Amino acid sequence: MPELTTEYMSENIERLISNPDIYKWNQSFYFNFYDRHQKTGGFFRIGVLENVGEVNCFAIFFRDGKPLFTRVNMNLPYTEQRLDPGITVAGITMKSTRSQQTAIVKVDTDDFKAELEWDLIHPMGDSIALSKNAQDDAIARELTYVHPEGFCKVTGDIHLRTGEVITIDDKGFRDLSVGPRNWTGLIHYRLAWPIFDNGVGCVAVHGITTGGDSYQKILHDGEQWLTLEKVEEQITYEDDEIGFKHVHWKVWDEKGRLWDFTGKPLFRWMFPYDSFMFVEQMMEYTLADGTKGYGMGEGGFSFPWQGNGN
Repeated sequence: MPELTTEYMSENIERLISNPDIYKWNQSFYFNFYDRHQKTGGFFRIGVLENVGEVNCFAIFFRDGKPLFTRVNMNLPYTEQRLDPGITVAGITMKSTRSQQTAIVKVDTDDFKAELEWDLIHPMGDSIALSKNAQDDAIARELTYVHPEGFCKVTGDIHLRTGEVITIDDKGFRDLSVGPRNWTGLIHYRLAWPIFDNGVGCVAVHGITTGGDSYQKILHDGEQWLTLEKVEEQITYEDDEIGFKHVHWKVWDEKGRLWDFTGKPLFRWMFPYDSFMFVEQMMEYTLADGTKGYGMGEGGFSFPWQGNGN
């Protein structure tokens, strides 16, 4: 088995990387998108826990705040397939067509079909390395060793059972992950992944763990990925204390610039996963200067219920 250096894992992250020494060793491939003109978006993930012998996956499409298609499978049999050369699980196919640049997601069922392509606008940035997370940071230690992220042009077609075709041409995020995936040490997290119309994209993740606060924090200013030196957020929840009602993030990049933005939800979907729950929301974000953006706002919650971080 090759030595699992950061360089090796980064180079091969779309391929099979084994590690028999960590029981909950994880590889995952995640995509989302939102087309403002069609008011249509989606969230997609395939996660592979090799030593557990399980695969989990979901494909959620929505339009105008309502579901179009939903498929969630959290305990499927293991496969050795990966994004490169391609992985198919429960009718969901993900395939890298240009290494760490372009990938496609297909859904093929009797009454719903879609094929979408994510093509990176800028090279991906590793949010673990760029956040300067040391091994005493819970995200870097317990959830992922390497986590490149990027925002993309997303194009393709969705075919509904009614015969309607929805043509997608807008933007979305994608990420890759390899490392352990131990949710038990995480009490709660909240994140913002906006892609703004001025070319700025942000990855702001605040984890509240049994060992203290933990962060992924990077920003692309349209020219390069930068470390975020400081992150502050105010989350207003719905009455159920689970969904975001309104968010206000302030992030300061390594050049000292403040990026101040708010967000409101367009769609929400919840994924239960044993003793943890993920709440995925597509958001409309607005910078302080009025520039619009779209992207994910997500929360995670550990059971038994320990609060939402407020």
